[in-house]
Amino acid sequence: MDIASIVGLVFGFLAIVISISIDDGPGALLAFVNMPSVFITVGGGLAATMISYKLADFIRMMKICANIFSAKESSKEDMIRTLVDLSNKARREGLLALEAEQDKIGDDFVKQSLQLVVDGVEPGTIRESMELELANLEGRHSIGRSIFKTMAAQFPAWGMIGTLIGLINLLGSLDDPSAVGPAMAVALITTFYGSILANYVCNPVAEKLGMKSKNEIQVKEMIIEGILSIQAGENPRIMEHKLKTFLSPDQKARYDEMANGGAAAAGAGQPQEAA
Repeated sequence: MDIASIVGLVFGFLAIVISISIDDGPGALLAFVNMPSVFITVGGGLAATMISYKLADFIRMMKICANIFSAKESSKEDMIRTLVDLSNKARREGLLALEAEQDKIGDDFVKQSLQLVVDGVEPGTIRESMELELANLEGRHSIGRSIFKTMAAQFPAWGMIGTLIGLINLLGSLDDPSAVGPAMAVALITTFYGSILANYVCNPVAEKLGMKSKNEIQVKEMIIEGILSIQAGENPRIMEHKLKTFLSPDQKARYDEMANGGAAAAGAGQPQEAA
């Protein structure tokens, strides 16, 4: 579970509720509840977004929403460790020995690329195939982000449409001064709904999905370089140094700690020489 997303949603909700009720108490919240405004803002924004995309993409967007609460991401450090182990095995036993390792790997992208290496496909063809799959992946991710970006633009626009509808109704009741104030408040609520949906929901979700997509793509770019290094027979230490350039300073520190810990554990498992 992604704690940042949960905390952000809860904190934002509390900020809105407290700011509304801090002077007049919780009862002031009722003034911000207006079902016709909800229908015109939410319904209109969703309808306009559905017109802009295929139905299948719009339905898939609902599944994408769950990703913002998932903390599961590909670990660059773990992937480098896996690629280094594969490189060591390939140097000791040959590239064909990697076929037996495919069932132990959970990443389909690595499995597919290893199979191309085992099948003896040319490096240029492997890179082209893997980069093509990466481009298609990025394209699918961009659709999900663009849907939320579209909704972020549509909700405020439909909020303004709702405000215009409210103002038209307000002008029709000018002969009753007591109705002008409440009518104006209702007219402005639609703009409030549109702004909240855009800036509290849609834009943050689009940014979160973009960050997750960027991380996944970087991991797969790292895999491409690692697999081609394995096929070329590069020294595992050289490949490891090359792949560590994908890491931030903090990630490098964690990787070195993990690698040194693994080496220490391996050393501890060796039989001691008799005195």
